[in-house]
Amino acid sequence: MSTTNNSPSNETLSARMQETGKKAKSAFKRFLLIVFLLAIVGGALAVFVSSMTYSQGNRAGFLLKISERGYVFKTYEGQLSVGPLGNFNNAGGAAGNVWGFSAANQAVYNKLQQYEGKYVTLHYRQIYKNFPWQGDTPYMVDEVELVNPQP
Repeated sequence: MSTTNNSPSNETLSARMQETGKKAKSAFKRFLLIVFLLAIVGGALAVFVSSMTYSQGNRAGFLLKISERGYVFKTYEGQLSVGPLGNFNNAGGAAGNVWGFSAANQAVYNKLQQYEGKYVTLHYRQIYKNFPWQGDTPYMVDEVELVNPQP
């Protein structure tokens, strides 16, 4: 006695499941590709923005300190006393403004170490946003010049 079954055969179900699985794999691959491309574009944009110069200029004052800091990313950080105006040789004078900066590279850091405690002019560029390996401040000093102290 033959029985006719109105339900789809096992072969037809298997074929449909394979087709659905292929579509799901294709959609997942497409999703991963889009996420990967967005990550690449986002990373490139972040690097571009972090290297943009927002402003640049010079600051003069007494170089208070320069040091290498950091647990994972070693950066060169310093402080410059930019005031008060007047007799800079007066050790008991009023405290001035202290400006924090980061040295752009080791060559600048070495030069800053030689001038610690002296009156200097620093050329800096202010970057829009800095990454942890670029320093603690957005002010990147790329040039230093020793200036004779005021009388």
